[in-house]
Amino acid sequence: MMNAAPAAPIEFDARAEGPLAGVRVLDLSRLVAGNMLSLQLADFGADVIKVEPPGGDPLREWRDGGKELHWKTYARNKRSIVLDLRKQGAKDTLLRLTQTADVFLENYRPGTLEEMKLGPDVLLARNADLIVVRISGFGQTGPYAPLPGFGTLVEAMSGFAARTGFPDREPVLPPFALADMVAGLYGAFATLAALRAREHGKAGGQIIDVSLLESIFSVLGPEAAIYQLTGAVKQRAGSGSNTSSPRNVYRCRDGDYVAMSASTETMARRVFHAIGRPDMIEDARFSSNSARVANRELVDAAVGAWFAEKTRDEALEKMRAASVTVGPVYTIADAINDPHFHAREIIVDAADAQLGRIPMHNIVPRLSKTPGIFRRPAPLLGEHTNAILAEAGFDAAAVTQLRREEAIA
Repeated sequence: MMNAAPAAPIEFDARAEGPLAGVRVLDLSRLVAGNMLSLQLADFGADVIKVEPPGGDPLREWRDGGKELHWKTYARNKRSIVLDLRKQGAKDTLLRLTQTADVFLENYRPGTLEEMKLGPDVLLARNADLIVVRISGFGQTGPYAPLPGFGTLVEAMSGFAARTGFPDREPVLPPFALADMVAGLYGAFATLAALRAREHGKAGGQIIDVSLLESIFSVLGPEAAIYQLTGAVKQRAGSGSNTSSPRNVYRCRDGDYVAMSASTETMARRVFHAIGRPDMIEDARFSSNSARVANRELVDAAVGAWFAEKTRDEALEKMRAASVTVGPVYTIADAINDPHFHAREIIVDAADAQLGRIPMHNIVPRLSKTPGIFRRPAPLLGEHTNAILAEAGFDAAAVTQLRREEAIA
């Protein structure tokens, strides 16, 4: 818990408008990537309608302490309607909703939407200006397209896992949905680019193909070029780096850790002076970045020995006094008690009907004139079905008939 007395939680205001007000998104996706994508749009005012199957988005079942905290975080600012797309009435309802939508988002296995007779050709025939965003593990084409593609697989196949961890241990997968999150951010950017092109008459509706594999592969930067042009395969370096030195996590006398990066020549010189080893600056083994990388173990031994003699706070104070780029290795418990996190309101408490309040990350990034807004808490399953159908022109009799058919809930 935070040390400071908690402020009143942020109250959601459904009447507030963000810079994307007027943009309507039909989000059929499940789990993280699609929800990450639509969260970016929802936080800045888009009307994101979660089109959920009976039982809801499986993200609702990711629980901690019995609470659906993933859902409450990633589904804020969204609305929910339940459609059973196994029923023709639900498909017809969805097609009717697409006529007033700007974006259609899905992450079915490639080919599934076409089997449902809801492929992009059908959608664009109904609404030629619709932006159809398709998220999948491996993309809509290629030999792996039909395979199920959770983030774990692409984090392994992209080369990311092979670069993560220590050289004498197994490759390490990230402990959270990193590939999904990166893909969601790419997808949100692409969606805005497509909306911008449509707005300026450069294109009408179009299809956006977001691949988790390509998204996480891009994080590797120039490694394909490095391999093809030099033959080098970058190896795992633990918390060190194949490109700069000193750069690592160092254990202090009290058992806490400090992270440090000296990726410029000036910074490396500051480090050597700070640890009382100015002689290393003139040593040919350490006088350039490439030499330091080649002798990374010797550099880390010298730097690590200095940190081992000091507590974390002592080390931070001395290194910061020398203008060295260092920072503590935090747990989440440390982070939420840090004064900078408080001052920047990186974590906010949002009002919640079940929990009273729920801490969650603030809206990112910060815009000076058109900031994102907290409009709605994460919806209950099917909470907005009636309202959404009424907005689309369905009268009470039509809604009753759809319920009788179990096409909606």
